[in-house]
Amino acid sequence: MKLRLTSALLTSCVLFGTPSLVLAQAADPAVKKSESGICHDKTSTSYGATKKFETFANMEACLKSGGRAPANAAPEVLVKKSDSGICHDKNSASFEKTQKFTAFKTVEECVKSGGSLPKK
Repeated sequence: MKLRLTSALLTSCVLFGTPSLVLAQAADPAVKKSESGICHDKTSTSYGATKKFETFANMEACLKSGGRAPANAAPEVLVKKSDSGICHDKNSASFEKTQKFTAFKTVEECVKSGGSLPKK
């Protein structure tokens, strides 16, 4: 009797636990913070290999939680100073279009380097 109950319970767990597991894998998070505290986005070579993790909507949120970027990760560009000297942050309509640029962490640093703000 005890074996039957254990078997039925195990079967129920497998049957009812599997759909949620499949759904969790289908919706991969944007960023995974590994147990060692490294934040991996989908461009990271270790993203797929990271199995035990905390999820984050973006890299910035993961880093603010105490995580760190992978050692081989390129620094995230927050502000681009175009060749024409205009400082574009991520809210600028031209941020994505700007391909030739100097990267800065803040708009203030960009302006101090001789850049100017975009006209609105």
